[in-house]
Amino acid sequence: MIGLSACVKRVVDEEMPFHAVAEPYVLALAEAAGVVPVVLPSLPGLDPEAVLAPLDGLLLTGSVSNVSPVHYDSVHLEAVAPLDHQRDAAAMALVPAAIRMGVPLLAICRGLQEVNVALGGTLFPKIHEVPGRMDHRPPEGDLDTAFAPVHTVRLEDGGLLRELAGASDVMVNSLHGQGIDRLAPGLEIEAVAPDGQIEAVRVAGAPAFSVAVQWHPEWHARNDPFSAALFRAFGEAAARRHASRA
Repeated sequence: MIGLSACVKRVVDEEMPFHAVAEPYVLALAEAAGVVPVVLPSLPGLDPEAVLAPLDGLLLTGSVSNVSPVHYDSVHLEAVAPLDHQRDAAAMALVPAAIRMGVPLLAICRGLQEVNVALGGTLFPKIHEVPGRMDHRPPEGDLDTAFAPVHTVRLEDGGLLRELAGASDVMVNSLHGQGIDRLAPGLEIEAVAPDGQIEAVRVAGAPAFSVAVQWHPEWHARNDPFSAALFRAFGEAAARRHASRA
């Protein structure tokens, strides 16, 4: 049973907020990882250990919202809309608790940024304004266009992703406005974009699977062997936790 971090959204013309998860994450977990997805509401004040105790894994999803700069850098306090303060608070509590408890962790896009910030790192609020960096924001068009592979990443020698891919470079569908600036203590780089932007990390010495990627493997988990392998490895880690607790 895998918990998925939810975003707090308001449907157009509706004032009622919803705690929501995009369907591709749910399908990738159910089909490629072979697990049961469970949506976790982003509620303030929840005890992260109580939330994680019955779970076999945690997936931090991507989102159109950005991690608020108030969590990582007093120099960049300008609001980078859209923001989701409730999700920020939930993630800052869940990440260190999951690692400490040995709960397998897979973080995607915003999830990677949450992991880096929760463990003491910082972000570029707007990568496209950083000299020497590419514009990593999605192109205009439909969802298939937005989530199509756009650039390669170099997979680090000796890393888990290099092992899963069986190659040194892979094409990824990376689309984001923010990204890692200062890497958090305890994180090791797994993949780097052609412009030097960190695109994947793992938690060094974590007691369980703990990987974060900037791209969106959930979008192609059905037909891309590398994406499927990543979700399968996550599912296997969750199965090991389930078996050990049983």
